[in-house]
Amino acid sequence: MAISTMSPISQGGTRNQSWQCQTQRPAVAGAGVGSGAGAGARPGALLVVGDVITDVVARHRGPLTPGTDTAAAVRTVPGGAGANVACWAACWGDAEVRLLGRVGEDAAAWHARELAACGVRPLLVVDPQAPTGTVICLVDEGAAAERTFLTDSGASLRLEPGDWSDALLDGVARLHLSGYLLFSEPGRAFVAVALKAARVRGVPVSLDPASAGFLTRLGADRFLALVEGVDILLPSRDEACLLTGLPGVADAAARLSRRVSLVVAKQGAEGALLARSGRVCARVPAVVATPRDSTGAGDAFTGAFLTTLMTGADPEHAVAEGCRAGALAVRQVGGRPPPPA
Repeated sequence: MAISTMSPISQGGTRNQSWQCQTQRPAVAGAGVGSGAGAGARPGALLVVGDVITDVVARHRGPLTPGTDTAAAVRTVPGGAGANVACWAACWGDAEVRLLGRVGEDAAAWHARELAACGVRPLLVVDPQAPTGTVICLVDEGAAAERTFLTDSGASLRLEPGDWSDALLDGVARLHLSGYLLFSEPGRAFVAVALKAARVRGVPVSLDPASAGFLTRLGADRFLALVEGVDILLPSRDEACLLTGLPGVADAAARLSRRVSLVVAKQGAEGALLARSGRVCARVPAVVATPRDSTGAGDAFTGAFLTTLMTGADPEHAVAEGCRAGALAVRQVGGRPPPPA
């Protein structure tokens, strides 16, 4: 199905000023407040391709009680790893951010409005046969605010090569792909087409593996073959270890960096590390935060990292900004940037 323009909200030209990230500065040329970089010309656009999901977040304290009620605070919020990355990127910097994703007719308009409100230009394919993906996020309100996901991917895993156009890369300085695209046959075919087009245009590509659970079913060797040509890989600690079979994240990141130019391994409360050419080249500490909900923290990291990198900042500084965004993300419920204080 062709990409929906969903006028006027798909144009993304107007930001809802009542709903902005705390780090968002007035819209002027140059690097955003979140990036910490110097002023300069606005970089080319960031195109994010990935999942757009409706999150039902249930925060409970203590273990779930099978067979009866467990008290919880329940909210329905927009989510999806790809959509979250795009929103944090738009919040954290000045680059134009576009998002290509597939949604059902049931929630297409709502998701497009929510993306536009975050400053993202939504390019949504409306699927007439599948509903918008839904994830139930069970969040234990204990000290770690750990979460468990129940996932119905719906339309998000039905993105296919026919949804791609090389014109999507017009004005784009960087392409970012959500790893969830690799967990369906149409998505894998889509990634192959997008990577080929980016290579022809000379557009660098980053990818986040997205899910250790899905990655286990896909297989490490198959995953690594599918992402050949990606220049930045952003795995979590568990994903890096799973992809290499190594128990330590530093060794895992170093090994992955023999296949991918730059590996950024996200370690949550332990910060992140960078690896190039088979060795760890930097370790960046986390920003201390009291977590309420860890949903989307890795997406926040990725969005801030990418938009900072696009200002010309060095990767270590971009990782530090990613850690700042991750700390902000865990302090509030849901995977999107918070409203102003």
